Amino acid sequence: MKQSQRLKRPEWDEYFLKMSYLVAERSTCLRHHVGAVIVRDKRILTTGYNGAARNVKDCLELGCLRDEKGIPSGERHEICRAIHAEQNAIIQAGLHGITIADSIIYCTHSPCILCAKMIVNARIKKFVTCGQYADKSFEALFKEAGIEYKKIENSKLSITKLD
Repeated sequence: MKQSQRLKRPEWDEYFLKMSYLVAERSTCLRHHVGAVIVRDKRILTTGYNGAARNVKDCLELGCLRDEKGIPSGERHEICRAIHAEQNAIIQAGLHGITIADSIIYCTHSPCILCAKMIVNARIKKFVTCGQYADKSFEALFKEAGIEYKKIENSKLSITKLD
């Protein structure tokens, strides 16, 4: 049997979700490395990862404020230095004049409620993830707003490398 006959190509959702993990490698957060990729018509529009605002010292350099104050994951988002991955991906679209309405966002984690609100107002139609963030309040908002939510099993995210 030829090697090409054994190779299974990933479905589109798996493909772009894998890319969100690559984007997450740029994160400067000490707690979670989160990456987001916004896609429409199987084309990447923008990416984002969680990290401090532009030209501002980050947690890699200063340490984590949330850890210092004993704040659990999913609570008191305003204390964090980082801008969330989903927020950065949406901001990048605005900075570069890219329309993201009717797009899909692929993210390593489910969204916090603040990101969920931005996703609804940006008119993103679908959210795909395989990770669960501590804040689950997005679920009711997505349901009411008609945002499709899909969770993929981690086991489908392996990368095949042919030498």
